Amino acid sequence: SALQMELEALRSIYEGDACFRELSPVSFQYRIGENGDPKAFLIEVSWPETYPQTAPVISMDAFFNNTISSAIKQSILDKLMVEVEANLGTAMTYTLFEYAKDNKELFMENQPVNTVTSVSNSIAIGTPDVPASKKKDKKEQLSKTQKRKLADKTDNKGELPRGWNWVDVIK
Repeated sequence: SALQMELEALRSIYEGDACFRELSPVSFQYRIGENGDPKAFLIEVSWPETYPQTAPVISMDAFFNNTISSAIKQSILDKLMVEVEANLGTAMTYTLFEYAKDNKELFMENQPVNTVTSVSNSIAIGTPDVPASKKKDKKEQLSKTQKRKLADKTDNKGELPRGWNWVDVIK
């Protein structure tokens, strides 16, 4: 069956991958992020009998995710569901895991982990221009600003325009 084929494919793709766990032949977990990464999270994908004609069940209820705010979990699930819609009828579990890996930073950008950086940022923004010695900080700040500008380009919901990552898919 199609499910059997996808199961075999997942097993061979993720063989030896510590992030992947097969909970049952129709239920899989993938840890996005290294162990000890404060922004790592776990997604669980389960296949109903009618999958892939119907959407898989995606859950972030794993205990591993208990430090992640429910708003962020919900936004990650929403983004994954967009991918699901786009891939209905095809084997998509690998696609979903890879999509989550590729977008980990985006998914977790609002997860308050590095409070230290946000504090130093606000100080830096508040201080008047200081010559020479401060130049270095300015550059880093620029890159953060650029990143924010980039985030603003993505219609404010964090959705990048469709097709922005197609090149990645090919390689």
